[in-house]
Amino acid sequence: MDIQNTASFTDYFVICTGTSDRMLDALAKYVHDEVKKNMHFSKTPEGHSENGWVVLDLGGVVVHFFSPDQRKYYRLEELWNTGKVVVKLA
Repeated sequence: MDIQNTASFTDYFVICTGTSDRMLDALAKYVHDEVKKNMHFSKTPEGHSENGWVVLDLGGVVVHFFSPDQRKYYRLEELWNTGKVVVKLA
C-alpha cells in the first residue's frame, strides 16, 4: 500500500496474513533474512506471532504480518484508506 502522501514515517505498508504462529514466524524470518542478505540492512522484527502481529520496519517500507483475527481487528487497509493499493494477492 502506497502511503507516501499520507504518512511521514514511511512510504509503503506491506500487509500479510499468516494462518498460524509458525507461519507468521516463518514469513517474518524470511523477509528479515532476505533484506539482510540482499540489502545489508538488519532490523529485528517486533511483536510476537503468538499475539498475532509481527512488524518489520525497514524505513521506507513497514511490513505487517498478521493473524487473520488481528488483521480484521486492526483494519489497517481501512485506517489508511487514503493510500493506494499497489498489489493485492488473495
